[in-house]
Amino acid sequence: MKLNHIVSFCLIAMLFACKENKPEPKEVAEAKQPNIVFIITDDHAYQALSAYDDKLIKTPHIDRLANEGMLFHKAFVTNSICSPSRAVALTGRFSHLNSVRDNLDVFDTTQVTFPRLLQKAGYETAIYGKWHLKSEPKGFDFWEVLPDQGHYYHPEFLTPQGEIKEKGYVTDVITDKAIHYLDSLRTDSKPFMLMYNHKAPHRQWWPSMHDLEDFKYKKIPVPETLFDEYKTKSKASAEAEMRIADHMALSADNKIAPEILEKLKYEEFLDWYKSSYTERFNRLNAAEQEQWQKVYGPINEEFLKNSPKGQALTLWKYQRYMEDYLGVIKSVDRNVGRLLDYLDDNNLTENTMVVYTSDQGFYLGEHGWFDKRFMYEESFRTPLLIRYPNHIKAGSVNTDLVQNIDFASTVLDVAQVEIPKDMQGLSLTPLFEGNNKNWRDALYYHYYEYPGIHMVKRHYGVRTERYKLIRFYYNIEAWELYDLEKDPQEMNNVYDNPDYAEVQKQMHKRLEELRVQYDDASDSLNQNWIESDVKRLKSLGWD
Repeated sequence: MKLNHIVSFCLIAMLFACKENKPEPKEVAEAKQPNIVFIITDDHAYQALSAYDDKLIKTPHIDRLANEGMLFHKAFVTNSICSPSRAVALTGRFSHLNSVRDNLDVFDTTQVTFPRLLQKAGYETAIYGKWHLKSEPKGFDFWEVLPDQGHYYHPEFLTPQGEIKEKGYVTDVITDKAIHYLDSLRTDSKPFMLMYNHKAPHRQWWPSMHDLEDFKYKKIPVPETLFDEYKTKSKASAEAEMRIADHMALSADNKIAPEILEKLKYEEFLDWYKSSYTERFNRLNAAEQEQWQKVYGPINEEFLKNSPKGQALTLWKYQRYMEDYLGVIKSVDRNVGRLLDYLDDNNLTENTMVVYTSDQGFYLGEHGWFDKRFMYEESFRTPLLIRYPNHIKAGSVNTDLVQNIDFASTVLDVAQVEIPKDMQGLSLTPLFEGNNKNWRDALYYHYYEYPGIHMVKRHYGVRTERYKLIRFYYNIEAWELYDLEKDPQEMNNVYDNPDYAEVQKQMHKRLEELRVQYDDASDSLNQNWIESDVKRLKSLGWD
């Protein structure tokens, strides 16, 4: 061997020896802190996730998180509406304290959030998808978010460099961006926290071209309460404007073309329904419009020939609603699978906690409704699945009362970051090990957006393991009490029923305790809000 070859060989050997014996640098050691992937979908009802119930849809990829982690059966929100729910998740504080009580409020980004605290602790943070808080995201090293609700097809995104428009279907595009961050943008030497937030399955449920026909020929089970007459409830239920029968759009929601409705002389409940359908259809390119018409054209033609009436129309609208809603979820499930596969393929699974939840639940025909807002179970309750290898036993099930106010504390606890004292939630980490000693016995809820779309009255209340007490207020004064053990569908309001006198007394006491605990007991503060809200709503055209 020539001398220069020998020298080169020795130098290479020395370099490898030095690398192998070199102490692990600090930044590599820090990278062993757990990573966090936080997935928030929009309006994903627990009833439409097969880990809970598979009668409507199979969601095998999301179910992986339950099979390999923990499924929470009693996860709830504090305020069942999009923007407030996101603000609660970020801050760990109730709506009256975090600046966002309804979808009109602007999020105060100067306040403490768990992403900002993670950044200070050395985490790299990123968010892709739905933000819906009206202010520019803070506390994130990387962000690309949808303006307001965003669009299903060829969506725009707000970025630090300005607005951009992407080609494709929004659920695919958001996933592409999240995986691109993981694969090409993130700093390998740092732990990361990725918020992977989907628009889907928010109204008006425009499925991907891959999923247009998946549910079109399947008979969807009808909920027992589809034709609920609200006999024992307060007038809050009857006056809400979210009944499939009366308030769902044949055009925007059920995809009947406006010209068909004009031929039938059908008047939509709201003036913007028809233009909304047209706007969304026009976002499709020529090939997509052609494919869309192959599926929805025959549906339109049949509706024109044999348009149903009365209860038959309600059943028809329900079936069409569910076909599209479930089709949109099919895309979410497929894309969550893509991201989980990326974690597997890149050795990230073992050191990453993955949280899957929704900003709230949703009505899939129960009580005749779509949408959310009420404190009744279908919108109050939300899906929650957490996978955290080596910390959560695969296939675990939890039945404790947990709430989205707990998310911030949980993430910080897992990251070993001190939880601020003014965060009002609890860390879920004890529950990961099955330790529910001294866990909460009741949940507090407060909804504010009235008057507004869907016209659900303002209300607050308390839920324990068995009972629920709700007070409706503002332009109504009404109480409702439910025995969830005997009446899980909440059809029988037993408020002022002598048989429940002691229960009613105890529930009132517990409600007031929670209002004090969560600093929401000031009637004068609430009155100030109401007066300011009246001025704001009048300026927006509400009477």
